[in-house]
Amino acid sequence: MAALGGKLTKKRVENLGPGRHGDGGGLYLVVDPSGARRWIVRVTVKGQKNRKGAPLRTDFGLGGADVVTLNEARERALEYRRMAKSGLNPRYNTRREIPTFEEISRQVHIDRIPTWRSAKHGQIWLNALRNYAFPKIGRMPVNSIGQPEVLMCLSPIWTEKHETARRLAQRIKTVLDVAKSKGFRSGENPVTEIRDAKVLPTVKKRVQHHDAMAWRDVPAFYADMKTRNAMAAKALRFTILTASRTSEVLEMTWPEVDFEARLWTVPAERIKGGKTHRVPLTPEMLAILEPLQAMQSIYVFEGQKRHMPLSNMSMLMLLRRIGIEGVTVHGFRSTFRDWAGEEGVPREVAETALAHRVGSDVERAYARSDLLERRRELMARWCSLVAMINE
Repeated sequence: MAALGGKLTKKRVENLGPGRHGDGGGLYLVVDPSGARRWIVRVTVKGQKNRKGAPLRTDFGLGGADVVTLNEARERALEYRRMAKSGLNPRYNTRREIPTFEEISRQVHIDRIPTWRSAKHGQIWLNALRNYAFPKIGRMPVNSIGQPEVLMCLSPIWTEKHETARRLAQRIKTVLDVAKSKGFRSGENPVTEIRDAKVLPTVKKRVQHHDAMAWRDVPAFYADMKTRNAMAAKALRFTILTASRTSEVLEMTWPEVDFEARLWTVPAERIKGGKTHRVPLTPEMLAILEPLQAMQSIYVFEGQKRHMPLSNMSMLMLLRRIGIEGVTVHGFRSTFRDWAGEEGVPREVAETALAHRVGSDVERAYARSDLLERRRELMARWCSLVAMINE
């Protein structure tokens, strides 16, 4: 079939901003504020009236623009217009197509964009399906997926990559639940059936610890880092001193830093526990930050590209380049915790310094203080050890 004409182009479909954009013939591209794009067609059914006695004009969804191309939308819109012109209401006379597993998955991802902790987190959610489910069941109609198809995705990685497989199972279950709620499936969710029947073997969860440097070795290592001018070395020093996570440091921006109050406030969306975390800044930490202001970058620790942060592998690669094996950047948090334990630091103070959740929900409801002043003293002691100075 020759391509139907209209006002829109493939490029415009991909780049148009929020709003309703007409292609002609009642076909519209609707772009939500979130960026989600979908097709609708408006038709007037010949000879039929609405409740007010006016001609029956109604809209029909044709699917998301990420899975329905411009030409496909035009063809479907033409089919709906022909039906309406002949007096048939498309709502009751079109053959309802069952979407594929991939189509539903991508729509679930789009619908949940506002709920993701970050764009990266949302992409990670989709990547697991893209890597392990789409190659095997992505093109299958969502109503044809049962236990055998789910097992095709889970079995190959169930023991070798158990945590990945467990999360994959949760995401497949979510997609199939959404499909059922939209009327495309019926019956029990096969992921639930597999779990309840214990079809897959029980895998004993292995606790994996990040390799850490002994705290007594940190001062000498830190002294070596101070001789290096690379941005990765500065970021690593700051990471060690603050006992922070890699992403928290690398995504740090200047508005988060209050030099007068000597505070770094990490917003909730960048904290694993989802709660704003205040980090007291010592003179040694400030000595790292203050010279970096001259770069006038969006990010405190700028990478090779202007106004972009360092790569999340930059600090680990620095460790490897200088011959430090068997140690990870995240492991320095364990180093800090080991030192705090040996120093007799109260558990709630040490855990709060690491932005960990402490106690039960009830305990946290009453213990609302973030122990800032006690942590300020703790971080001063830690910096004195690491940098071999007296603050």
